[in-house]
Amino acid sequence: MRALWSPRGQQVMISTPMQPLRRYGLGAVNWYSGETLVITRRRKRRREVAELLEALLRRHVHERIYVAWDNASTHQDEEIEAVVRGAAGRLVLLSLPTYSPWLNPIEMVWRHFRREVTHCELFGSVEALLEATREFFDRYNRQPDGMRSIIGAAHIQQKL
Repeated sequence: MRALWSPRGQQVMISTPMQPLRRYGLGAVNWYSGETLVITRRRKRRREVAELLEALLRRHVHERIYVAWDNASTHQDEEIEAVVRGAAGRLVLLSLPTYSPWLNPIEMVWRHFRREVTHCELFGSVEALLEATREFFDRYNRQPDGMRSIIGAAHIQQKL
């Protein structure tokens, strides 16, 4: 649901012909490079969060990875701890203060994604939605300065 402008007395109707099929995006954005890593899944549970962390470790084989994230219940589990232990010091999890989405760069990415891709859109299929999602993140991964601008990193790093 989203508010939008319409002529006075004329409500804009967006058809919803069936029960929605859900897909969840789990993602990470690299503060320095602007690179994103996003996986889409049918569920957003601890196992899927662990999959995201494992994908980050596979993508950055020789680097130490710092993940700043909120205190969601899916971020605190034995499955997540097993990934951290298996990374042997290469994965450091940093918890942000409770109720502080403005500190989490991925929240800015999701806001921009919704505005650009899903706002007032009805996709013909889940596959069409997933394709639009891939196109969005692929485009920004080809032009990472755009993503750095979205998360506020471009402005701050210029000052450093």
